[in-house]
Amino acid sequence: MSGVGYRQLWAVDPGGWRAAGAAWAGLVGPVDRRVGGLRGAGGRLRGGWSGVAATAADTRLAVLRDDLASIAPALIEVDQVLAELAGRLTVAKARLAESVAQAGAAGLLVDRSGGVRVDPAGVRPTDRAGAAAAGMAAAGVATALRAALDLAAVADRVAADRLDELTRAAGTGWASPPPPGRPAPGAAPALVGAWWSGLTPAQRRWLIGHEPALVGRLDGLPVAARDQANRLRLDVWRAELLAERRLLLSRVPPGPLASIRLRGLVRRLAGLDELVGRLTAGGAPRAYLLGLDPGGEGRVVVALGDPDHADRVLTYVPGMTAGLDDAPGELGRAARVLDRCTALAPGERSAAVLWLDYDAPDFLTEAASAGQARDAGPALHSFQEGLRVSHDGAPARQTVLGHSYGSLVVGVAAREHGLAADALVFVGSPGVGASHAAELGVPPGEVWASSAPDDVIRVARPPDELGRRALLGAAPLAAVLGWPGRTGHELWFGHDPADPGFGGRVFPSGRGGHTGYWAPGNPALDGMARVVLGRPL
Repeated sequence: MSGVGYRQLWAVDPGGWRAAGAAWAGLVGPVDRRVGGLRGAGGRLRGGWSGVAATAADTRLAVLRDDLASIAPALIEVDQVLAELAGRLTVAKARLAESVAQAGAAGLLVDRSGGVRVDPAGVRPTDRAGAAAAGMAAAGVATALRAALDLAAVADRVAADRLDELTRAAGTGWASPPPPGRPAPGAAPALVGAWWSGLTPAQRRWLIGHEPALVGRLDGLPVAARDQANRLRLDVWRAELLAERRLLLSRVPPGPLASIRLRGLVRRLAGLDELVGRLTAGGAPRAYLLGLDPGGEGRVVVALGDPDHADRVLTYVPGMTAGLDDAPGELGRAARVLDRCTALAPGERSAAVLWLDYDAPDFLTEAASAGQARDAGPALHSFQEGLRVSHDGAPARQTVLGHSYGSLVVGVAAREHGLAADALVFVGSPGVGASHAAELGVPPGEVWASSAPDDVIRVARPPDELGRRALLGAAPLAAVLGWPGRTGHELWFGHDPADPGFGGRVFPSGRGGHTGYWAPGNPALDGMARVVLGRPL
C-alpha cells in the first residue's frame, strides 16, 4: 500500500491481526503430530518390509517428514510478523488518538479524512493573533497525524514484505542445504550477529529447523530466530522432565531425597506448562522464548514484546529461590512494569525481559555468598550485548532491574564485566557489590534504587558479621536479620544503593515488605516504569 488513510487507521483492529498470527502458530502442534505419525509409519515399514522398494519407500517417507517439519518455523514466523504488525498498529493508533485529543484541546476540528482546520466559532475574525496561533497549532496537529499514518504505513509495508518472502520460500523450498561454519563456543555477540547476517534466509531456516539448540541460545541473534528455535524444543524439554519423573517414581519406596526431588520436579513441570500456556495464548504483548533449561531448578529467558523493535527495553533479574517453577510469577512482575510503561507512554513501544539464566540461591546460607552472582555475571553481560547487536533501528533505551539477590547479580555484572545498559535499577537490594554508583559504569544519574520502609532487607547484616554473631550464640535467623542495634548503611554486599550516600538516585516505595514493589498503587511500580521510559520521576 502507498499509505494508510485516517479512517482506515481508526477502524483497524490490531487484535484481529494478533489473533490471526496465533491461529497460524496453533498449526505447529498438528504438524508435529503428523511428523510423528510419519516417523512411526516409517519404523513399522522398516520392521516388516525389506528390499529395494522398501528402501525407496522409506526414503520417500523421510523426505516427506523433513518437508513437513520444515513448515513449523515458518508458521511461528507468520505469528511473529502479525504480532509485530499488531504492535506497531497499536502504537500508531495511540499516536493518532493523542493527536486528535491535542486538536480538541486547541479548539481545532479534524474531519473524517484527517484534515485539520481552525474552528471558526472559536476565533473572532478580528483576532489576528489568535488566528495565527490557531493556524500554527493546526499545522502541528496535522504533522502529528501524518506521522501516525506514516508509522502505520511502514508497519503495513514491512509485514507485507516479510509475508511475501515467506510465500516465495514456500514455492522454492523452505530451507537450503546446511550452511558451512558455526560460531566458536563463547563467541562475542557481535561476531555471532555478523555470522547470521551473512547467511541467506533459507540457510537461517535450515539452522532453526535442524539445530534449534544452537540457534536458541546464541546471544547476538535476532529475537525472532531464537524464539522460533526454542519453541521447537518445548516438547523435548517437557519429555526430559517426564522421563526424570518416571525415573524417580520407579524407586519403590522412594527415599527422602528422591521425594524432595520429586516435589521439585512436579513444581517445575507445572511452571513449564503455565509458561507454555502464556507462550501460546496469543495475547498482547506476544511472548518470545529466548532460552530455557529444565535442569536443576530450571532457567528461562522470556521477553514480553519484541526487544529488537522496541523503543524501551527492560531486563528484569529476579532473586533468591527463583526457578522454572515460579517463572510465570516472575514474568508477571515484568509484565506489571511493562503495563505501567504502556499506560504512561502508549505512543512508544516497550518490551520487558525476564532474565533467569543463573542458579539463584535457594537458602539464606547460599544467599549470604556472592558466588552465584559472580558466576552469573558473564552470561548477563553477554545477553545485554546481544540485545544491542540484534536491535533493529535506532538504539533502544536499555534498563536492567534487579530485585533482592538479583540486584547483586546486576551490580556484580556491571562492575566486573560491564553491562550494555543505559540505566540500572535496584529494588529490595542486599547490596550490589559496590561502594558507590560510579563503579557500575552507566551514565551519571542513571543508577536508581528503592527500598520499602518495611522491607526486611533493610536490617540484614553483612556476611562477615553473620559469622561473628553465630559464634556469639545468636540464632541463625536472628544473626541474618540483626534486628536490634542496626546502624549505618552497610548491607550484606556493600553500601545500601537506596542510601543517598551511595551516589545513585532514589525513588519511593510504599509498604509491602520485600515483594510488594510491583503491587498496584505502589509508587515503586510507577518509579520503575518511569526509569524504563526515561521520564522524570
